[in-house]
Amino acid sequence: MKKYILLAFLITSFSFAQKTSLYCIGDSTMANKKDPDRNPEHGWAQVLQSFFKEDIVVINKAVNGRSTKSFINEKRWDSIYNKLKKGDYVFIEFGHNDQKIEDSSRYTNPHTAYRYNLIRFIMESREKGAIPILLTSISRRNFNEKGVLVPTHGEYPLETRLVAQEYKVPFIDLEYYTELLEQSYGPENSKLLHLHFKAGENNYYDKDKADDTHLSLKGALEVAQIVVRQIKLLEDKSLAKLKTAIK
Repeated sequence: MKKYILLAFLITSFSFAQKTSLYCIGDSTMANKKDPDRNPEHGWAQVLQSFFKEDIVVINKAVNGRSTKSFINEKRWDSIYNKLKKGDYVFIEFGHNDQKIEDSSRYTNPHTAYRYNLIRFIMESREKGAIPILLTSISRRNFNEKGVLVPTHGEYPLETRLVAQEYKVPFIDLEYYTELLEQSYGPENSKLLHLHFKAGENNYYDKDKADDTHLSLKGALEVAQIVVRQIKLLEDKSLAKLKTAIK
């Protein structure tokens, strides 16, 4: 009898100790970068763990250069789907590489393949009892000569918004909020959010660097803060565990 009581206690203790996984799927704007102590570039999901208590474990599966199509075709989604458990969360942010029309391995029509790939992520997450959260692509630093921030993602953010609405998915309009972020810094200071260096200015780059898509550590932290702030504001009961784990 004592043996069974002990077994039940151990099973109960394990259940309470089990942590909730927060999977992040997307492209280089989210992805972990190698050599983070030297490399100025950071994905925003790379720094996300620092905003959560230890009962949420951020598992960043975003990969440089991937679109919804290549992420699926390379079986990266399958590897996550097989591990998903009830109560886990999945952040989904694609679009930058889905628009690569010159590359058949990555390009998706926003209104057909891109849309249906997002729906697949949603439905298969829910099938496992996990909670998908859709995010539009972060804005690029693309100011014109008049200081106007010009959008670069075409119809992909719109389609993400429509899918989120149709399938009643928790949604963060990251394009909108990062537009506000870029504009608050302005055409010149917004370079600090990205990768702008003269040759020799940073040991990691031996040539001039002017990258308006990818994020510096400062930019990554700013975007991660936006995501966390919006999670707090979303009125969705399925996010309760995520909200309570925010520091």
